[in-house]
Amino acid sequence: MNRRSVLLVEDEPNDVELALRAFEEQGITSEIDEVVVARDGQEALDYLFCEGNYAGRNPKEAPEFALVDVKLPKLNGVEVLERVRSDARTKLLPVILYSSSGEEGDVRAAYERGANSYITKPSDFERFSKAMGSLGWYWLEWNVGPPS
Repeated sequence: MNRRSVLLVEDEPNDVELALRAFEEQGITSEIDEVVVARDGQEALDYLFCEGNYAGRNPKEAPEFALVDVKLPKLNGVEVLERVRSDARTKLLPVILYSSSGEEGDVRAAYERGANSYITKPSDFERFSKAMGSLGWYWLEWNVGPPS
C-alpha cells in the first residue's frame, strides 16, 4: 500500500506552523502518513522529481496534492507549477497555489499555467483552519483523481 502524503511548500516558519496546526485540528493528519514541508521552490521540485536530498524517495509515492505558496525563494510558486505541469510524471498532480495576496496578475498566472485552485490565505487562524480543512478533505476524500 502506498503512503499518503501532502506536500506543503512554504518558506515562512509561522505559516508552516499554522498550516500544520490547521491540518491537525481539522483531522487531515489522521488521513495521511505525512505532511512533507519544502521551504522553497527548488526543494519542492527536488521532492517531486526525487532529486537532491530526496534522491532515494520512491517516485511512485506521489503526494495527494501540493499546497504551494506563491511567493517563494529560488523558484516562486508559479514557476514550480510550470515545471510540474511540463513533466509527464507530475502533470496530473493537484496543485493549489495560495498567497496572502489575491493580486489579479498572480491569480491569472496561476490558472493560465494549470493551477487546480488559488486560495487567498485568511488573516485569522479560525478561518485559515477551516479553509485548510475544506481543502484537505476535498482533495483527500471527495475528489476522484486521475487513474494511475
